[in-house]
Amino acid sequence: MSKVSAYILSEEFSTVEVLKLYCSEFDTLEPIIIKNCDEAFDNIASCSERTVLIADLSANKSQKIHLISRVVLKNPNCRVIALSDNPSVNLIVEALRAGAKEFLPVPIIKNEFYESITRILTEESAPKVKNKCKIISVFSNKGGIGKTSLATNLALELAKITKENIALIDLNFQTGDITTFLDLKPSFNISYMLENIDKINETFLLSTLERYKRTSLYVLADPPYFKQADDIKPQQITKLFNTLKSTFSYIVVDVEASFEGKNIAALDNSDVVLLVTVANLPALRNTQRCLELFDKLGYDKEKTKIVVNRYMDNDEIKEEDVEKVLSREIYWKVPNNYFAIMSAINKGIPVSEINTSTNVAQSYRELAKFMSDNLYKISLEAKYENILNNS
Repeated sequence: MSKVSAYILSEEFSTVEVLKLYCSEFDTLEPIIIKNCDEAFDNIASCSERTVLIADLSANKSQKIHLISRVVLKNPNCRVIALSDNPSVNLIVEALRAGAKEFLPVPIIKNEFYESITRILTEESAPKVKNKCKIISVFSNKGGIGKTSLATNLALELAKITKENIALIDLNFQTGDITTFLDLKPSFNISYMLENIDKINETFLLSTLERYKRTSLYVLADPPYFKQADDIKPQQITKLFNTLKSTFSYIVVDVEASFEGKNIAALDNSDVVLLVTVANLPALRNTQRCLELFDKLGYDKEKTKIVVNRYMDNDEIKEEDVEKVLSREIYWKVPNNYFAIMSAINKGIPVSEINTSTNVAQSYRELAKFMSDNLYKISLEAKYENILNNS
């Protein structure tokens, strides 16, 4: 069997020597010392064989994170182990998001290194960080303020960032627009799903829900007939969510702008409620009423996040005014960009496909990253507890 090249990139002489020694104890590994990121990329990118990159992020972190992402993209046969003498949750997130399969602290413990290398060489996955499914409902009791745009674009950006399965559910039973926003013509809808709830498994879900293009976003459309919507009971919504949890990392729900039982069931089952408003008095008064109702329903204050849509810095009502009126901090502000939003809606595509650099596309992307990273960090804190406690 030919040996696997293990490229070692570190500025620290002692780390290099230890890695050389540990690698040499594997019959299948050939340690190769590289001096910088350019040399690493040139060697690995052109290699058609399986390779390992061991990158020490203790110095020149940004360059090496960029190297990892470039190498993994260019050479799918390369497996990356990231190291650091000062590990943090943020650094681990960056490294794993860039494409590293393993993360180890410096100084390197022999047994931990052996376990990581063995997993890589035998093509086993590192112990996977299993994200407990999070349900994010997007809600307002006032129509026409952009909650469907927010739900749709947020769900797509979550799919792009996490590469995990994301479900987007349209609970606007009378006037659902998600399929229009994404130019989809689904064969099945939520009524069909509820009728077959006891037959559902992962294969059924991924073949029945409408997949958006070649992403990991799956859409569950609203029922086409009003009568079908009338037949849906609140307890069915709870059962549907519980069924979807085993297949999807996130469920994003566009909840109808009313306090009907089905919608309350969706909100009750949500981990996060993005309460959408705009910076004008009628909308803020409606938002106040929502918050009062949520208090009566016993929702924890951390569950509800205020999102101000169509925000402009020169609005008469400022950010601090909104927070004062609602007695709550603003969680996120989506900038106003009427032309980009309307162009996306009229073409049936997400805002990012109109122009990824527009302020509103960037805001949706940053919101998705912010929310997913917070969840990912919680999972990593548990997985890498020993590393972080000892750093």
